[in-house]
Amino acid sequence: GPMRSITGDIGYGTGEGFRLQASWQHRNFFPPEGAVTVSGLLGTKEQAASLTYRRNNFLRRDNVLSAGFSARHQDLDAFNAQTLSLTASIERQTNILYQKKWVWSVGAELVASREKDIFAGNSTFTQRDYLIAALPASLTYDASDDLLDPRSGFRLGGRLSPEIARQNGSFGYARAQLDGSLYVPLARKVVMASRVRLGSILGAPSADRIAPSRRFYAGGGASVRGYGYQAIGPRDSNNDPVGGKSLAEFSLEARVRLGSFGVVPFIDAGNISTGF
Repeated sequence: GPMRSITGDIGYGTGEGFRLQASWQHRNFFPPEGAVTVSGLLGTKEQAASLTYRRNNFLRRDNVLSAGFSARHQDLDAFNAQTLSLTASIERQTNILYQKKWVWSVGAELVASREKDIFAGNSTFTQRDYLIAALPASLTYDASDDLLDPRSGFRLGGRLSPEIARQNGSFGYARAQLDGSLYVPLARKVVMASRVRLGSILGAPSADRIAPSRRFYAGGGASVRGYGYQAIGPRDSNNDPVGGKSLAEFSLEARVRLGSFGVVPFIDAGNISTGF
């Protein structure tokens, strides 16, 4: 295909508002297979710009080396944040040509963020500056029969990110998350799918000390459907979500095919807690 490509999309979500996103990529800017991508986002609640370097087949087929810089502004119900971040990672990637049982990633992240929220029983917004260094890692086992449309099998993945934050002193903690999904065929055109997600922030003195953008949130289309974006859990004095140190989500759905279309009746549940 062409070395250069331009992509764009426009959308609206009840929690995220309007979003207009575009990117330009040169997939062999640094031969061999060293891609450079420039992207931008304009939205009613979020604006961002980023530059990403990505080298496919690094040292071994389907290993991906990537590095990036991004600037982002978020004005959400839970918090307001202006963030600069530097990231780097190497990952073992799966794809539809060679679906792998095991995939993994290790990386590093440096974040400088100015964030505003209501905390510690206050009734007014407080602005705080954070400097955060993180070493995220993940490991996933995939025993499903199809990467994009699984009908049987299961997937199990874990993510651990030790982090050091500086804000009125330094403190450390670790963000841990476990994801599992199960797929069971009930008929030729019916699949029962279930998903569980558990998360916890370990070692932090309190949820208030953690940067609002690093806390757990639940609610929205990719979380607990039927609730607003990040709307589940404790609230501040303005009745806005504050996030928390622990997360639990559960979903059970029936995927019913009707020709080229389908229906998905579901039951979702979830909770956010400021403790464990």
